[in-house]
Amino acid sequence: MDPRIPDKQYFRIGEVARIAGVETSVLRFWETEFPSLRPEKNRANQRMYSREDAELVLRIRDLLYEEGYTIAGARRQLGRGRGAGQAARRGDRTELPARTRALFEQIRNEVRELLQLVDE
Repeated sequence: MDPRIPDKQYFRIGEVARIAGVETSVLRFWETEFPSLRPEKNRANQRMYSREDAELVLRIRDLLYEEGYTIAGARRQLGRGRGAGQAARRGDRTELPARTRALFEQIRNEVRELLQLVDE
């Protein structure tokens, strides 16, 4: 359970936007880009996000804003989470981005060393 989410079952779009620190238009856009994000609508046709939806919004936000994924990359990462269990829906971070960054840094250093050898 994510401590950023108040202890209740359903949230309106404005509440979820405040929790995630994004505009409501961003949430509506994410609904078009992430098939797993589908809040229900009440009788007044207002979006009602479940607790699981709010957790998914935070996971998407973290993937995009904190971990630097593109929309497509975040979508793939969420898809991996489904196959590997419920970690992505719970908001747990996976180790792949950190490992990938470390690998890129190692490659970058090796390329710099090779360029220095060529310059000599």
